[in-house]
Amino acid sequence: MKPAIIDIRGIGPAAAATLREHGISTIKRLAGMSPADLATVPGFSETRAASVIAAAVALLTPKAGKGRSTEKAKTAKGDKKGKKDKKGKKDKKNKKDKRGKSKK
Repeated sequence: MKPAIIDIRGIGPAAAATLREHGISTIKRLAGMSPADLATVPGFSETRAASVIAAAVALLTPKAGKGRSTEKAKTAKGDKKGKKDKKGKKDKKNKKDKRGKSKK
């Protein structure tokens, strides 16, 4: 679901209505404003404007760290074939001796 302007941290129903009255009805429009321009809207100081703009930009920016990366996911699955465990011992599962027979 696409986020609404009220989903921005620091924007409640009253602030959303005030922004709408001033022609600001989308997150993209809000994110593209300067703090000085947003500060002309009643109820927004330059400090609050900067904070709200940063929150709007964060909502529009895709999250890079969501979930595990491919490399970490592979490691987490436990592909321990021939790798050392925490105590420094090698995992002998599916290991073959010099003659090609499995050691079990």
